[in-house]
Amino acid sequence: MRSDYDVIVVGAGPAGLTAGIYTARSGLRTLVLERGVPGGLAAEAPLIENFPGFPEGISGIDLTERLVKQAREEGVEIHELEEVTGLDLKMKEKMTKTDKAVYTSPALIIASGRRYRKLGVPGEREFHGRGVSYCAVCDGAFFKGRRVVVVGGGNCASISAIYLANLASRVILVHRRHKLRAEEALVKDLLESKVEILLNKEVERIEGESKVERVVLLDNKMGETDELYVDGVFVQVGEVPNSQVAEEAGIKITEDGYIIIDDRQRTSIRGVYAAGDVTISPVKQIGTAIGQAIVAATEAFGHIKRPYYYEE
Repeated sequence: MRSDYDVIVVGAGPAGLTAGIYTARSGLRTLVLERGVPGGLAAEAPLIENFPGFPEGISGIDLTERLVKQAREEGVEIHELEEVTGLDLKMKEKMTKTDKAVYTSPALIIASGRRYRKLGVPGEREFHGRGVSYCAVCDGAFFKGRRVVVVGGGNCASISAIYLANLASRVILVHRRHKLRAEEALVKDLLESKVEILLNKEVERIEGESKVERVVLLDNKMGETDELYVDGVFVQVGEVPNSQVAEEAGIKITEDGYIIIDDRQRTSIRGVYAAGDVTISPVKQIGTAIGQAIVAATEAFGHIKRPYYYEE
């Protein structure tokens, strides 16, 4: 069977784009498939302050644009708005099915990342797009001069709250535990901003008429509820891996959905590799995703070209 490409990469976040850059530089015909637009969740980060080489920080969208530009200059073919719907990995030539076409390649790199975790409370789905958001950068401007709640206690929630503090008239960070989980540097910045912090509080439901008007908070220590009148709710309570297609194709995953890899980014199926947030890597950072992608790309090259140093 003729290969359409040497390598197909699923996902155009930092891991997927980096994998594409490295495979293309190795002379491999490379296709990157992305169901949305390039960047993944990284593109939605207001400011990335811990990426080496950018001491002043860089926005997620700026970093993404640089990666996309470099990938295309290296000859990577990037298909945006093309979702992978199925994988057939039984043969030597891997088949990748999308909502637009079917492609084949002897090597596949899965870098499909993660998606936002939902709260699962009444009103969240009903008011999505009408006050409920999962992206401060995307929707923050709509809440200029208004009151918003950010739900979560990790890095993403803290960064979003700090970002929104420059736009909204009032920003309240609600976290269900007694202590924030964010990095110390972020907590320091958060405390120096005008963000209000409510600990031991959980959003019980989101209410309003045609749009968000208030949230009902549960004090999980006292068992009491209270209403908070706001115009927007930004949910930042973590992510879940985009591994459903991989699992359906027979790739082994953990109970919580992360793709199992070895130290060479190999999955349970020969010729298939994975990198970034969709894997079992314990550290979910752009830097680690890029490092994994480089290894995966190098392994894919070895799998196809069989250089003298490569061993299965």
